[in-house]
Amino acid sequence: MVSTMYTIGEFAAFGRVSVRMLRHYDAIGLLVPAHVDSHSGYRRYANTQLPRLLRIVELRELGVGLDEIASALDSDDESVLRRVLANRRAAVAASIDAETARLERIDRRLSLLEGTIAMTDNVQYRPVDAVTVYAASGIAPGGGPENVGPVVGTIITGLDASLSAAGRRIIEPGVFWYAPVPDSDDLAVHVSYIAEPQPQPGEGYDIVTLPAVETMATLIHRGDMTGIGESWSRLMQRVVDEGYRMTGPCREVYLEADGHEPGPDWVTELQVPVEKA
Repeated sequence: MVSTMYTIGEFAAFGRVSVRMLRHYDAIGLLVPAHVDSHSGYRRYANTQLPRLLRIVELRELGVGLDEIASALDSDDESVLRRVLANRRAAVAASIDAETARLERIDRRLSLLEGTIAMTDNVQYRPVDAVTVYAASGIAPGGGPENVGPVVGTIITGLDASLSAAGRRIIEPGVFWYAPVPDSDDLAVHVSYIAEPQPQPGEGYDIVTLPAVETMATLIHRGDMTGIGESWSRLMQRVVDEGYRMTGPCREVYLEADGHEPGPDWVTELQVPVEKA
């Protein structure tokens, strides 16, 4: 049986892709023409290659990367394709969750601007006593949950293991604080738990005493970390509007936090040391 051959233009039309894209697929080895004329360089594709092209187009429309497409199509094991699709589904679901949270924040901001809801920020200014903690640290490549979150997860896992190995109890609440790294966009991330009255040294953690603060501006954030950036923005805006300036690293005190996976019932106090400008 002789396979029907198509020019690159015909094959592109059948697959609903551009000629340029077919040339790219050829260049990366994803879909190589069945025949290339040695003199003219004209590419020709076999009819039997059309199902592979259609599968590539389908997976690209689903947002699957070309490397993953190649691994799925070049394997005889259907579990590879199932894994690729499952990973893509998880990524889409996470994106939907993030966009839904962003949409809720936009709606809240619009409601505030339109006066349909009132600003309920309960910012307080109060002294905070010194506290000694068991701490571990890391460097995040910038601020924001997308940069800080993965670093925090790694630090917590290591700190928990180190305290357990040293026979130390994990005493809530957890206290995090952040400080910019000079001459860079990085952010130093510090994770800690309250130490016992007689702190004991050990491997994998430091004993740190956070200083007393005469005036700490505080705001309660409720829920997971998806909206914590908005809460921090509101706190900082109030601090500036009320004639204060920041004098030290910001802290997050996790007053109510079940486990290490942020949830809707979490209660976090945001803290920033201030003084009258």
